[in-house]
Amino acid sequence: MGCPLLLLLALLTAVTKAKVFSRCELARLLQEEGLNGYGGYSLANWLCMAFYESTFNTAAQSIKVDGSADYGIFQISSQQWCTDDHSPSDNRCRMACRDLLSSNITDDIICAKRIVRNPQGMDA
Repeated sequence: MGCPLLLLLALLTAVTKAKVFSRCELARLLQEEGLNGYGGYSLANWLCMAFYESTFNTAAQSIKVDGSADYGIFQISSQQWCTDDHSPSDNRCRMACRDLLSSNITDDIICAKRIVRNPQGMDA
């Protein structure tokens, strides 16, 4: 009986590490982290992108046809920006993709800032 209970607790712990932000809550956090105007993108641009990509869900993941995946609230690509166990990566943000799936989006924001500094901006 102890083993299934431990498994259930582990699953619940994993689930609670992710978060779905409200629009206002995310706006406040992105403002505090200096994203309003960063890279030429308004706070509205950042919110729209996060909603379109993940519906503000930090646990969002999508697998692409080429085997790479997008992770987290901004759907950051494993092909260029983070590393996972499924596809080769340039890992330009120097991080594990799984770190983009937690409720703490500080690393997501740091990587997003790195991404928009590229000539392609958010398109990267």
